[in-house]
Amino acid sequence: MAVTDPLGDLLTRIRNGQRAKKDSVLTPASKLRARVLDVLQREGYIRGYSDEQMGPVPGIRIELKYFEGQPAIKHVARVSKPGRRIYSGSQDLPRVRNGLGITIVSTPRGVLSDAEAREQNVGGEVLAEVF
Repeated sequence: MAVTDPLGDLLTRIRNGQRAKKDSVLTPASKLRARVLDVLQREGYIRGYSDEQMGPVPGIRIELKYFEGQPAIKHVARVSKPGRRIYSGSQDLPRVRNGLGITIVSTPRGVLSDAEAREQNVGGEVLAEVF
């Protein structure tokens, strides 16, 4: 079955895995998913990820992170969806929980967190918010 929103699928797999207290989850591989996982790892929301086969197709194994039995990610939501894309300039990037969370942004310089995008003075498509 074809997935119409691969990034939404990735975020849902992470959310469901943490609710089920899994150590890791498996998702199909793509460049966008890997770049988003890079941001989540840099910001400390996941322990890491590695390439793994999912039958005939390549996949990514995501190591979830917990702190005192609670998931490191309290909330993860898709902002820009296939039916309605959301773009923002570097100065207008939304702040999540007054700076306690991050916004993941797809920019001409790659997929960055909102702080990195502000630092490099680039805007782009607002992919997701995490805290």
